[in-house]
Amino acid sequence: QVQVVESGGDLVQAGGSLRLSCAASGITFSLYAVNWYRQAPGKQRELVTTVTRGSTTDVADSLKDRFTISRDNAKNTAYLQMDTLKPDDTAVYYCNLKSFASNYWGQGTQVTVSS
Repeated sequence: QVQVVESGGDLVQAGGSLRLSCAASGITFSLYAVNWYRQAPGKQRELVTTVTRGSTTDVADSLKDRFTISRDNAKNTAYLQMDTLKPDDTAVYYCNLKSFASNYWGQGTQVTVSS
């Protein structure tokens, strides 16, 4: 059974940092690209950042200077490092694992940034 579990969400003050984790089981993690999405209240889900199977990364232009994605295939885990957080970063953050044939989502983790 495939499981994708996000963790690390929290309430943090503006300017603070958080590191989210995405732990996967039941799959060969290294064969999947990892995407982080977020969805703020009343808004559509948006792609934040991606790390490919080959560890190439891409981050939304507006977040490049603050967000960093990484992966540790030995631990079947991906990370999202978020620095200098702003109230606009408040959202549920979702991890998505995607291959040519499969697509898995976690349940999300809440990040709340207070001003």
